[in-house]
Amino acid sequence: MLCALVLAVPAALLLVRLTGADSGTPLAVPLALFPCTAALALLVLVLTAGVRRLRSWLTAAVALVVVAAQAWLLVPRFVPDDVRIPPGTAQLRVLTLNTEAGGVDPRAVVALVRTARIDVLALEQTPAAGLAALDRAGLGDLLPHREAHPEDDSSIYSRLPLTGAGATDGDTAWPQTTAGVMVGGRTVRLVAVHTYYPLGDAGRWTRDLDALAALARREGPDTVFLGDFNATLDHAPMRRLLAAGLTDTHAELGEGWAPTWPASAAPVPPLVQLDHVLHGDGLAGVSVSGHSLPGTDHLGVLAVLVVLPANPGDGG
Repeated sequence: MLCALVLAVPAALLLVRLTGADSGTPLAVPLALFPCTAALALLVLVLTAGVRRLRSWLTAAVALVVVAAQAWLLVPRFVPDDVRIPPGTAQLRVLTLNTEAGGVDPRAVVALVRTARIDVLALEQTPAAGLAALDRAGLGDLLPHREAHPEDDSSIYSRLPLTGAGATDGDTAWPQTTAGVMVGGRTVRLVAVHTYYPLGDAGRWTRDLDALAALARREGPDTVFLGDFNATLDHAPMRRLLAAGLTDTHAELGEGWAPTWPASAAPVPPLVQLDHVLHGDGLAGVSVSGHSLPGTDHLGVLAVLVVLPANPGDGG
């Protein structure tokens, strides 16, 4: 009976995941833990099939179905995409970080930007005081170009000159900051993302992600959306955003479960992947990594992207 009750958790979340019932509903909150529940289903399968005193072929059969369905949904994220990247292709090194209301250690941010040779930094949840602290730590010396909107929550800092910078006008809880940079002779459009959170208002959260999907369809293939999406790859609105022409860099590189939150709840490790770097078909991921910084509960996500040749046969 206990095994059956434990199995009910991953089975229920699997149903939500398959039906998209999290869209606009509070079910989005528990669904964030969907990858973690795969371990629960596997544990029940092992116990009910392999331990004599707990053996229940009915429960084991249900557990097997749940495990198989979870594997069908999760395993593809751990298989790298086969993308041919010609030698000498122009790179773009990006970093996104939710600074937790500017509480992050500014010196640690500047040190990471310097050592990782960041081209573009997207900051979320950073008020004016937080931006000023970063300036005092020397961020402007490394990334002199900026489109800062502390009143709208997100800002973009860049080593490269920015073009067409401003705030989006879509139906989001607050405007998202956007700008273009020239990489490999093409303009790459950047969007620093911070959506509403499903625990506060699941309807508002869903509308935010759907508005980003509409923006992604308009922007085209040379686009990078990076930031705190308050969503995992299992949430239905996030899947609609990806279907609008974007690729999650973690999944593209076979690192499909890389939790980024909460990063300051030691000894508990991060459990939920809320922070992402998404890109259009005009780019490809080379590497992606998470970085812990003092003073924030989010890991920073650093991705190295390349701008693919417009003609696949052109190695230049």
